[in-house]
Amino acid sequence: MEFLAPAWLAAAAAIAVPLLLHLMRRRIGTRIDFPAVRYLARAEREHSRKLRMRNLLLMLLRVAAVLVLTAAAARPIARLAGGGHAPTSLAIVLDNSLSSSAIQNGRPVLDELRARAREVVARASGEDRLFLVTADAVSRGGGRGAMLDAIDHVEPLAGAGDLERAVARAAALVRQGPASARWMHVREIVIITDAQASTWRRPVSLGDVRVILHRAPGTPPENRAVSHAEARPIRWTPRGSVVARFRGPDTATYRFTLEGRTLARGTAARDEEVIVRVSPPEQGWTAGTVELEPDEMRGDDVRHFAAWIGPAPGIAVHREIATFAQSAVDALRQTERVVAGSDVSIAPADVAVRLPALLFAPADPVRAGAANRVLERLGVPWRLGALRPGEIAARGTAEGVRPLDGVMVARRHALRPVGGATADTIAMAGAEPWIVGGPGYVLVASPLTPDATSLPVRAAFIPWLTDVVTQRLVGDAGTVVHASPGAAIARPDGMDALEVPGGRRVALAADTVIAPDRAGVAFFMRGGRRVGALVVNPEPDESDLARLTPDALVSRVRAAEVVSPDSARWTAALFSSSPRRSLLVPVLVLALAVLLLESAVAGAGQRRAA
Repeated sequence: MEFLAPAWLAAAAAIAVPLLLHLMRRRIGTRIDFPAVRYLARAEREHSRKLRMRNLLLMLLRVAAVLVLTAAAARPIARLAGGGHAPTSLAIVLDNSLSSSAIQNGRPVLDELRARAREVVARASGEDRLFLVTADAVSRGGGRGAMLDAIDHVEPLAGAGDLERAVARAAALVRQGPASARWMHVREIVIITDAQASTWRRPVSLGDVRVILHRAPGTPPENRAVSHAEARPIRWTPRGSVVARFRGPDTATYRFTLEGRTLARGTAARDEEVIVRVSPPEQGWTAGTVELEPDEMRGDDVRHFAAWIGPAPGIAVHREIATFAQSAVDALRQTERVVAGSDVSIAPADVAVRLPALLFAPADPVRAGAANRVLERLGVPWRLGALRPGEIAARGTAEGVRPLDGVMVARRHALRPVGGATADTIAMAGAEPWIVGGPGYVLVASPLTPDATSLPVRAAFIPWLTDVVTQRLVGDAGTVVHASPGAAIARPDGMDALEVPGGRRVALAADTVIAPDRAGVAFFMRGGRRVGALVVNPEPDESDLARLTPDALVSRVRAAEVVSPDSARWTAALFSSSPRRSLLVPVLVLALAVLLLESAVAGAGQRRAA
C-alpha cells in the first residue's frame, strides 16, 4: 500500500485523545464503606467486568476511528491483481543510428527493431501514455495508431545520432503529465537497439523508472568503410592530394572523384593509407568523394571532402631577403606550386608596398619605426615593439600551417595589436606571439637572417613557406568545417548563407548552424560567393558494428529496475505492473462502520446506566 498524501499520517497522533479520556474516567481517591450502600458495591462488583470490557471496546473503537480517518486523509492506493496492467507512461527508444541500416540475414537490422517496437505498442491499452524517441532525440507522442504509423516511417540516420540524449529525453517524457494523474501511471522505458559497442561506451542514469532492454539478436555482418578522406592541403594551387584510409576485414576496391569525375581507381589493403595526387582543371571551392564498392552497410561506403583550387600564385621576393627566400621560392617553382609573378610579395615590413605579402621585421632595429608606418598604411593591425633578447624555441599554433619543429628565435620584436585586432597567431615564441596573420598578410617579428632565427636554414622552412603562401595569402578567405549529420556548429565569421547540396541557399543569421542531416558538402557563402565548405560525414566509429553482450548492455543502464529478457520472454516483460487503485472509498466505508459501532456501544451503555 502507498499513500498519495503521507503527511496526513502525522494526524494519527490524535489517538492520544481517546486514551486520555479513558484514563480520566478512572476513579482515584480514598475508599470509605457506608453500611447503607454496601449492597451497591456488591452490585458494582458483579458488573465491573462487563463495564471494563465495554469501556475497553469503546476506547479501541475510538482509536480505530481516528486511525482509519487519518489513513483516508492520506489517500491510500494499492496494486490489485488481475484486470490487465496498470496505466503506464511508456517511452520507446528506437535506435535508428547508421549502424541499424546494416543488412543482416537478408534485411536491415532496423526492420527487426521496428517489429519489436510494434509489439510494444500492440500490448498498450487506451489508458497508457505512449512516446517514441529516435536516436536523434526527436520524440513523438500519441495513441496506438499514431505510434504504429510513426514507427513505420522511421528511417536510418546518416550518422550516430545521440542515443544518450535520446534516453534522457525518454525519461523526461515518462515523468511529465498532470499531477493529479501521475500516481496512477507506472513509468517504463523500452530501449530497442542493435547494442553497438561504440554507441554504449559509458553508463546512462535514468532515475526511478523501469527499463526493458531489447538487443538485436545474431551476429553483425562484416563491414568495409571509408574511415578517412581529406584534401591536403585545403587549398590546391593547383596541385594537391586526396588522402584516404579504409577499414574492413580484407582489401577494398576504391574510387576517388571530384565533382563527379573519376580521379583514380585502385585496391587498398586493410587500414592502408592511400594518397592520390592531382592537378585538376576546376577552379574555386569544389567537392569530391572517396567511394568503395557497396557492401552490407551502404552509409559508410562514401566519404566526402572539399578543397579550394586556384592557379599557382606568382611570388616576388625583395632583394634584401633574397639570399634565403629566393632559394625556397625556386624550389617551389620546380614543383609547380608557385610561379614568378607579383601576386604575393615577400619583403621586410619597412619596404613593402602592397598586400598580400609575407612581411619580416627589418634587419636593422632602427628601421622598426619606418616598418610601423608602412604597416599602418597597409592596414595591418599590428606594430613592432621593443626587442626581446634571448634564445627561445618557437612553436606553431595555427591549423593548416606546418609546425615549426626545432626552430629557434634569438632576436625578435614584441608584437602589439592596434585598433582592436583579433588574435590570429600562427606561431609563438615563449608566451608571446611571434608570427601573426590576417586578411592578406602574415607578419614575422624577426628578420629573415640566421642570427635572428634558425627558420631560414631549417628543413621546415620550405613546407612552412608553402602553407603560408598558398593557404593564407592566396584565394578567398575561408576554411573547411567538418561535422557529423545534424550536428550544431558555430557559424564562421562573415558567412551569410549556406549552399546545400542541390544548389539551394539557406540564409545564416544565428550564431549556430545546424549541419544537413545527410552526408555531403555544403558551401559557406558571403555576398553570393563561396568562401568555405561544410563537410558532413558519418562518425568513423559507426562503421564498427561490434555489439555488446546482453549483460554488458544492462551494465550501461542505471535505473530503478533494468531487465533484458530473451526473445521468448520479451513480450511478457512488457507492462508487467498490476494496476494501482485508490482505496479511499473502502477506507471511508470502514471508518463509517467503526463510528456506527462506537455509537451503538456507547448508546447501549448509556441506556444500561439509566
